[in-house]
Parts: sequence; C-alpha cells; structure tokens
Amino acid sequence: MRSGAAVKACQKVCRCLLSGFGGRVDGGQAERLTEGSSALGGPLRSHAELSPGSEPREVLESGEGSEALVETCQRRHFLSGTKRHISRDSLLTGCHSGFGPLGIELRKNLAAEWWSSVVVFREQQVFAVDSLHHAPGSSLPGDSAFRLVSAETLREILQDKELSKEQLVAFLENLLKTSGRLRENLLHGALEHYVNCLDLVNKRLPYGLAQIGVCFHPVSDTRQTPDGVKRIGEKTEASLVWFTSARTASQWLDFWLRHRLLWWRKFAMSPSNFSSSDCQDEEGRKGNKLYYNFPWGKEPIETLWNLEDRELLHLYPGNVSQLHGRDGRKNVVPSVLSINGDLDLGMLAYLYDSFQLTENSFTRKKNLHRKVLKLHPCLAPIKVALDMGRGPTVELRQVCQGLFNELLENGISVWPGYLETAQSSLEQLYSNYNY
Repeated sequence: MRSGAAVKACQKVCRCLLSGFGGRVDGGQAERLTEGSSALGGPLRSHAELSPGSEPREVLESGEGSEALVETCQRRHFLSGTKRHISRDSLLTGCHSGFGPLGIELRKNLAAEWWSSVVVFREQQVFAVDSLHHAPGSSLPGDSAFRLVSAETLREILQDKELSKEQLVAFLENLLKTSGRLRENLLHGALEHYVNCLDLVNKRLPYGLAQIGVCFHPVSDTRQTPDGVKRIGEKTEASLVWFTSARTASQWLDFWLRHRLLWWRKFAMSPSNFSSSDCQDEEGRKGNKLYYNFPWGKEPIETLWNLEDRELLHLYPGNVSQLHGRDGRKNVVPSVLSINGDLDLGMLAYLYDSFQLTENSFTRKKNLHRKVLKLHPCLAPIKVALDMGRGPTVELRQVCQGLFNELLENGISVWPGYLETAQSSLEQLYSNYNY
C-alpha cells in the first residue's frame, strides 16, 4: 500500500488535527520565543501562528467562560465526571473527582516538557531523585502536615473506657509522633539526597536534584466538614533543588526566574498572562513567584526561593564538612535554591489560555460557535487523528493502519478513528476531533 495511489488516497481522507495549529508534533522542544524589549516583562510572541484562513475567534467572559470551560473539559474527558458541578475552589485546591484520560495525558505532556527543559537538556548536571510519599518524623509545634494513622488503632484507643482524659490525650499524642507524615513538598526529600549525590559531581558546584510527584496539603472546606476539620488536597509538583555557592546564588536565582517564565510563556496563546513578582518570607529570604492571570485574578503556579544554607545545616547538624562543595578552590556550604511548580494548576492555566469560541465554518448560520481548546501541539493529548471518508473501505483501512503503526513507532499519539464502523460526515469529523 505504499504506491502513489495509496498516498493520494491517504492525503484525501486522513485528517491530521494538531489542536488547530501547525508545528512540531514529535514530542521535541517547542519553538523558542523571541525576546522582547525588556528581560522579563517585554512582549513575547505566541507559540505558533494561526494557519491562513483560520476562523475568527473570541474569548468568553469571566463567569460564563469558567462554567463553559469546565463543561467542555468534562465533555471532552479532560476532567472526570459529567453530572457533578466542579467549583473553582475545588480545581485550585485539588479536591475534585480527578482528571479524565485526556487530562492525564495533558499533564503527562506538561511534565515531560518540564523534565526535558530542566533536566535533560542542561549543560549543568541535574539528577533525578525520588522520595517517599510519607516518612516517620516527630510532630513539631505548628506542624500542619497530615499523618497516617491506623483507623483500627485509633478506634481501640478511643473506645478504651478505662483511660482517663489525660491518658487518652497522651496516647493520641504518642500515636501522632510515631505515625508517618504525608509530604507537603518535594524539597526535603531532595535535601536528604544531597550528600550522596555530591560524590557524583566530585563535590563540584553547582548541580541540581529534580523530582516530579504528588504532594498533600490541608484544605478548609466548611461546607463539607465541621469547623476546624481540614480535608486533604492533592497536587502534582515539579521540583528542582539547585545547590550553588552563596557567591553566585542571586545570579542563579535570576537565571532560573527568566528560564521558568519564558518556559511557561512559550506554550501559551496569550504569553502576557504569565507574569512574575518578587516576594519575601518571614525570615527575610528573597524569592519570586510566577503567576497566571485567570479570569478571577492571578494565581501562583510556581515559586522560586533562595533558602541560603539554613535548610542543609538544620537537616545535617554537627558534621558541617560533609556538606562542603567546591566553588573553584574553596570549600563552601552551598546555598539552596528551590524551584517548585504546580503542574495541576499549570495545566488548568493552559486550559483557560486555550479556551475559545470559534465560528463554525461548516454552517451558514454565523451565530453558531464551537467551544474549542487551542492547545499547543507539544501539550495536546492527541497529536493526530486518522479517519476515513468515502472510498474503497478495505484499501483505505489498510493505509490508515500502516500510518497508525508508523506514527506510534515515532512516539506520536494517534486516535484510530478509522476503526469506527459508521461513516461520519466531514463536519462531524471536524467537530469530534477539534478539542
């Protein structure tokens, strides 16, 4: 089926829909943004240009747009569930029914792009690490981390009528101290790998440790839980912990700020919706936050902190020499830069960024619009859809099968629409495959 006739037939009936955009679909790096007049705040061009003849499009208003986007994401299986209403707060806190198959693929593609940008294509050495979702640790004053407690053990303590109030409190306190803590971030897991990984680079600074994983955080929800009781929220975080000398820490913080802001912008339809600002913690340590401007306001999607050397000295008390890295000819305790991104919130930002109303070019009624997601090809869950029109069914199906196998072998996600037995019109195919 590699004859000229087969190729022409294939070109006639197979549709390759890249979320409305041209561009690379091989899973590689997206096009670089051209820099504007200023280092970080200047205008940056969008990730791709619309192809000639594209339909005019408009963006929905704030309230209407949020509801329409959630409905579209549920219908298109980016979000799970179709009946239960998903509020804005539940999306922001991670307390919802989860992502659908296409949402999971979108987040996987976003994570893969982050990993390629931060870990794979870096001249400086960055190593992958892994840490436990929970770890033993004593309960400290003000510690808000969730702990894993056996329900059976807790029930036995509470049902023991012979215990006095003081004994009951003491048993519960001891149970909390000996139970595992659910991780709230990936920072401390990376710090625990610092000394071992220092040998990999012959103690030379700088170097980094990267990890992507689920973290847990307390969420107050007075509508579903009693006062004072917090629910568990989940989010997928991408963390880079960068170890460098105090002498170059501020320069590296500026470098990573620029790198991360440009990275978020290069996949966006409206890059200017991604911005940054300076921040400072209670101890006076400086950092930066990256925001996406949602219809209701800005939300932080990534934070960068210069934690100096305090976290390492606290984790490794006593023998300071084991922390020494080489900065030229000097041995120094490195400063720690923490770059932490919320991939779930970042994915939500790209869904809002890509959501548009597009005129239906297959109908004469100009007041009819389609709600579509113009996702960047590198992030789109499905790169190519293969379907058949009218013609010799057996031969066309063989052509589609051959293309399907070739695309999969090259790492390109494909939707096998040609397996459907019922034939669809061109208008139906266009509506089905355009997110």
